[in-house]
Amino acid sequence: MPKTAQDGATESVAASSAEDQLVREGDIAGDYLERLLDVLDYDGDIDLDVEAGRAIVSIDGGDDLDKLVGERGAVLEALQELTRLAVQQTSGNRSRLMLDIAGWREARREELTKLGTRTAKDVLASGESVRLRPMTPFERKVVHDAVARVKGVSSESEGEEPRRQVVVFRGA
Repeated sequence: MPKTAQDGATESVAASSAEDQLVREGDIAGDYLERLLDVLDYDGDIDLDVEAGRAIVSIDGGDDLDKLVGERGAVLEALQELTRLAVQQTSGNRSRLMLDIAGWREARREELTKLGTRTAKDVLASGESVRLRPMTPFERKVVHDAVARVKGVSSESEGEEPRRQVVVFRGA
């Protein structure tokens, strides 16, 4: 059935309200994180964005922010979950919000993209599957996306959290 002008307007309103909801989530998260930084007496600038259907909140600029990232992003992951819970408590909606602190997640994304691409090319050349070390869901997704861009190889996650791993193999 062909789309009508009303269908297009309805889709536009739905997309707009979905983005408005994500902006609201970002605002709630920003307020929560601002209070947290005040309690900790840390300096940092909070930036809010909406990308790929999720709110993105970044904290940059402070000297002590690396402490909020922790070893291999462990503190960052915990703060992200706490922030998601704060958003859910206020909005009533489960949030997929992503938090980045001091550019750590973006730098990690670049590192993992290189790892995924290099591993995929190695598997393609050798024909032998490779099992990577356990990773967070964020890390696994980045690796899966990188592997998917190399023809002739595939990847899947195996195991149980927190020891879930990406396995790269020939095929697809």
